[in-house]
Amino acid sequence: MTAILLPLSMMAEEKVDLYTMHRIRAEERDHSKVMDTLFYLTDLNGPRLTNSPNYFAAADWVVSRLKEYGIAAKEEKWGPFGRSWQLKKFYAAMVAPTYQPLIGFPLAWSGSTNGPVTSEAVIAQIYTDADIEKWKGKLKGKLVLSAAARAVPLSTKPLSSRYTDAELADIEAAPEETSPDGARMQAMRARMPAAWQNLSREQITAMRKKISEFFLAEGVAGILSVGNSGDGGTVFGSSDGSREEKEAIGPPNICVTPEHYNRIYRLLSHNIPVKVDFDVESEILAPRDSANVIGEIPGSGAHKNEIVMLGAHLDSWQGGTGATDNAAGSAIMMEAMRILKALDLKLDRTVRLGLWSGEEEGLLGSKAYVKEHFGDPETMKITEEHAKLSGYFNVDNGSGKIRGIYLQGNDMMRPIFEEWFAPFKDMSNGAITIRNTGGTDHLSFDAVGLPGFQFVQDELEYSTRTHHSNMDVYDHLSEADLRQAATIVAAFVYNTANRAEMLPRKPLPPPGPRRGPGAPPPGGPAPTATGASAGN
Repeated sequence: MTAILLPLSMMAEEKVDLYTMHRIRAEERDHSKVMDTLFYLTDLNGPRLTNSPNYFAAADWVVSRLKEYGIAAKEEKWGPFGRSWQLKKFYAAMVAPTYQPLIGFPLAWSGSTNGPVTSEAVIAQIYTDADIEKWKGKLKGKLVLSAAARAVPLSTKPLSSRYTDAELADIEAAPEETSPDGARMQAMRARMPAAWQNLSREQITAMRKKISEFFLAEGVAGILSVGNSGDGGTVFGSSDGSREEKEAIGPPNICVTPEHYNRIYRLLSHNIPVKVDFDVESEILAPRDSANVIGEIPGSGAHKNEIVMLGAHLDSWQGGTGATDNAAGSAIMMEAMRILKALDLKLDRTVRLGLWSGEEEGLLGSKAYVKEHFGDPETMKITEEHAKLSGYFNVDNGSGKIRGIYLQGNDMMRPIFEEWFAPFKDMSNGAITIRNTGGTDHLSFDAVGLPGFQFVQDELEYSTRTHHSNMDVYDHLSEADLRQAATIVAAFVYNTANRAEMLPRKPLPPPGPRRGPGAPPPGGPAPTATGASAGN
């Protein structure tokens, strides 16, 4: 009986250095730099579309700031990414039958107007080959409304929310659904035009390309589109075009708030002519390799050749300044590194930070890093370094406080995380869920059998207001939540670095293409009617 009970009792003993946990809390409480970091990432550097000048400026700044903290840092190239895009000027207003400035922004990888234009608006919803034939020769110089008007329901729920205890308990319960991606994919399809409901992803992509080529050949002045969600001046949108150099750049595509889109649509539906002034100056940037930012605090113990990683994506879309998605996660991880260095904590293992580019286009930066350093998920040919990574921790769900963690199917981590959350019971519920969560960079590590974890965060305004929108700006960050998150991440990384053993792993997955639950498809997010995307 003793031989059976001993391993169980040993498993239950997860030692936590409470004195160090106290010091980590005090350092963040008294000397936080997280909001200062966010100011520079957002207000100064602005939106950080991968490989845009803003992205590389932000990456340079991160390297410089980490070095100021005494942390070794560099930019590590990966590629190819393809061409990038940046917006240099934008203006749009309805000028007839009356004047109204329009709230919106051009979608990435769409074209320029080559100066100010005044164009007649026209409704031309084109989803099939028959639609193309119907409109052939009729759209030259027009501003095309490419989608139906979108209903704006009365708001009955708050924009911002936190998990209740009951909701966290539900998250902790093992899910009965065997395909967590099913409901999400069904919701995405429901937002698509009826003509696309039963098409495959490849068929939809091919039709979108054909429609874009048609608009270009017709010589339309531009496209006016509307996001699948958002109201009250919030515009959700990302891209309408391709980073592949071989693909043609389409006309400028301006995504506007539904209230403004609907007004123009109603006027046209009543046969009242509408004219719009607009000016879009965007620049298509030549293809070049991209770069992740890597920072490192060397370990000094017996396991100094082993690694603990933490990370977030540094890139963003162009509608706002990428504050909650995901300067927030990047700042939390930088702050965790600062805390560990400022306290001069003894680290048995090396701690390595990864701030990724290309996440919004399909986790490209973290996938490239994992393939280079740890293994290829398509062949499951793993590297020597694969055996040295203890675990990876990710933050990418806005600026809400940490309320728990997703086990990503790794049951063995439950008793470990329970003990790690215990000293922070007054700061976090410490909900631990067996569920998977998708759409962000921990999936790249999980895909080759490495322990990769994303934290459960309070939603705040993430899905209702800031995610991929023009409202993703500094003002919608929550300082108290960010400081709490940095504290917990620093503690988890410290515990991983100094644990007697590496974190337990699931069995290696079989080789083959792998996206993971909720992950964007290879090459980018699933296309929708307006070019808005669904990744984190």
